[in-house]
Order: sequence, then C-alpha cells, then structure tokens
Amino acid sequence: MSTHSTAAPVRTSVVVQAPVQRAFEVFTRDMMAWWPEDHHLLEGELGEMVFEARAGGRIYDRATDGRECTWARVVAYEPPGRVVFTWDISPSWEIETDLERTSEVEVRFIAEGDSRTRVELEHRNLERHGDGWEGMSDAVSSPGGWPKTLAAYAARVVA
Repeated sequence: MSTHSTAAPVRTSVVVQAPVQRAFEVFTRDMMAWWPEDHHLLEGELGEMVFEARAGGRIYDRATDGRECTWARVVAYEPPGRVVFTWDISPSWEIETDLERTSEVEVRFIAEGDSRTRVELEHRNLERHGDGWEGMSDAVSSPGGWPKTLAAYAARVVA
C-alpha cells in the first residue's frame, strides 16, 4: 500500500494602505520594483521583469542581453480581486520544464475600505514538485520566502 502525501498550503497576508485597484496594479504591473533582487533565477544582469496581464500570459525575467527566464504562467487574471499563477521552479531552485510538477500561487485583494486592502497569498499543491517538495514548502514559508516578498511589495504600494 502506498501513501500519497499532500502539502498544506503556505498562506500569508499583508494589509496595505492603498485602494484595491492600486494594490492589484502594483502587484502585477510593477512587480520588478518590489520583487526581492535575490529571488531571481536568471543568469546575467536583470533588465526587466515582465508580468503578462492576462490568463495564459507568462511571468518572466529578461536579461539586458535579451535572454529570458520564464518562471510562472498566469492561470487567472481577474482585476482587481484575484490573480493565480504557476510556480515553475523546482525544489533545486531551477526552472521546472515538466508542467505537471509545478505548484500554484493565488493572490486575493480584498478591500477593507476605500484606501485599505488586505492581500492574501496562498501557495498550494507543493507536493506536485515531487522529491524535495518539503524543502520548497519550508523555503517559501520561511521569513525569507513569501513573508519577505510581501513585505517588499507592501513597502512599494505606499511609496
């Protein structure tokens, strides 16, 4: 008899002092301005970080020499309330080319008034990464993972 282990989703949230529309736009259209510099897999100098704002789009880094590193695919794009993207990064922190071995990140933007938004992030299906998924789960839930990333995002929203 075999057992199948399922990862608990990694959840974190932050409240930002901004209307929901701005909170959504900064997350999607201004990602390069807040994404931590040490959270890129691209070899070479980073020229830009692109979030293709549509279901079926990509999230990728482009080097100054034109090379690209696609690390996510946009599954749902529902402004200003929700965005879902895949996490095409393996437990060894390399691009995962087997799309069956990727996890998913959902971000919800919930208005708490005219100028306040709660941003809830859920990184789920981590077990799809196969061997080593537990380390990936530990990394993204650690202080240097999603909490660090959302803190950088929150600082950018109010800048």
